[in-house]
Amino acid sequence: MIKLKNLESDFQFKKLLTQKKIITDYFSIYFGKNLSRENNNKLNISFVMKKKIGSSVIRNKIKRRLRSAIQKRLKDKKFIDINYSYIIFGKSKTFTEKYSIISDALDKTFSKINQISNQNEVH
Repeated sequence: MIKLKNLESDFQFKKLLTQKKIITDYFSIYFGKNLSRENNNKLNISFVMKKKIGSSVIRNKIKRRLRSAIQKRLKDKKFIDINYSYIIFGKSKTFTEKYSIISDALDKTFSKINQISNQNEVH
């Protein structure tokens, strides 16, 4: 089973924020290749909420919903490339929307990321 691992250093965050991004109504995902090769069964992913979104209760609920959708995607054997690192910035619309819609948006976004990463490997 693949475990979720937070990004640890400021350097990793700054490096990823200069990489590619995909923006949806519910979240923004920044992604890029892992710098280290030692992450065997760990997915480097961090969930970030701005304080402008609301109270800590709202921010933490958005993080839990996004984390749960990612874990469900991994459990269903849907492809998320563990050779990439991800930062997901949640938006306030995620709090009010149904979980199934958020999960579908994540599925579509990760399929786009897979297409982008496959194009980069071909060229």
